[in-house]
Amino acid sequence: MCTLYLDAFSGISGDMFIGALLDLGLDFNILKSELKKLNLSGYKLQYEKKNKNSIFGSDFDVILENGQKDCGISEHHKHHGRSFLDIKNLIENSDLSDYVKTHSVDVFHEIAKAEGIVHNKPIEEIHFHEVGAIDSIIDIVGCFIGLEQLNITEVISSPLTDGCGQIKIVHGEMPVPVPAVMQIRVNSSIPVHQRLDIQTELVTPTGIAIVKNIVSKFSPLPDDMEILKIGYGFGKKDIKCLNALRIILLKKK
Repeated sequence: MCTLYLDAFSGISGDMFIGALLDLGLDFNILKSELKKLNLSGYKLQYEKKNKNSIFGSDFDVILENGQKDCGISEHHKHHGRSFLDIKNLIENSDLSDYVKTHSVDVFHEIAKAEGIVHNKPIEEIHFHEVGAIDSIIDIVGCFIGLEQLNITEVISSPLTDGCGQIKIVHGEMPVPVPAVMQIRVNSSIPVHQRLDIQTELVTPTGIAIVKNIVSKFSPLPDDMEILKIGYGFGKKDIKCLNALRIILLKKK
């Protein structure tokens, strides 16, 4: 039973979180084995240790059979994607643990609820694009597999750091933080520091929804706990500073 501290000095996304969990000691073979319980096909997992900014950490990615990222949109019907109910059924009908199922569905519900408000639609009419893609389903479910495998019983976090400017998504050019991220922050106590010198998104809807689901409090690194191990999960974007999520395994002194 351990506490995990998220040091989100460069934001958070699902793949960064899984990369950090692998760097901390999550067994990649166990992760792959557990994810097969989803009965998804057409993808492979990529994991490697890398050196970025003279820091060694882990890079995790989901590659589709065609070598591309799945945006969750049909070439001929770009308004279609995977519905929340589709994803919920996929997860709940798997052989994953109840812990993984419950938290994964809750995270997708959080994102669906936010998207519903942003687009003025009921949840059942929301069809996911980026977050409904195979890679994002893997990211969300994989995070909870990792937390369970590492026996994490408490998660605390630093304030999150996001960038600014504009990014292009399925619905067009959007401001950073993107509307779904802002909506997920409503009625929450998630502190977000916005860096005006970084012109891109650092906090994704997946990342902040996971944080909202698992983090019990936001604080500096506790001084009454002993540091056991540190892991780094790298982000994909090249920015002017180290783009990584640092996670720290703690126990009471």
